[in-house]
Amino acid sequence: MFRDADGILRILLLVRTDHGIHGGQIGLPGGRPEPGDHDFLATALREAEEEVGLPPENVDVLSTLEPVETRETGFRVHPFLGRVPPGFPWMPQPTEVATLLTPAVAFLGDPTRRGLHAFRSTYFSTPLEVEGIDVEGHVLWGMTLRMLDDLVPRLLAGDWKVE
Repeated sequence: MFRDADGILRILLLVRTDHGIHGGQIGLPGGRPEPGDHDFLATALREAEEEVGLPPENVDVLSTLEPVETRETGFRVHPFLGRVPPGFPWMPQPTEVATLLTPAVAFLGDPTRRGLHAFRSTYFSTPLEVEGIDVEGHVLWGMTLRMLDDLVPRLLAGDWKVE
């Protein structure tokens, strides 16, 4: 997360390229541990650098969040909350990241934004009707939405000092 030039608190989301089961979906930087990762934080920081060009030294890790289980694939995700400098020059990895989104936390926390949406991707030849939020023409749903459902109210309540 970061504050933009106007002081608005934002979260970095990415839209995955359209291949595989998670193709076309909105997510957060992250991925599977590799042998050189000494813990889940090391995995998260490595993946953020690989996917969006964010060096670990540019991340102020504020919290370890509760693990989240995926419903379809059986993965257990270990998320972290990090603050990054405003105006960071993101460099999305083109084979993994189709585009980056930086919605305001208040936008994500607005209950009027929620509704049923059709999610389409190469993997899902028949559109899925999912509960989610339209973020710049992309549907935020599934595990990423569930993680943010826990995080966003806490950010809005000021649980962490966000400069």
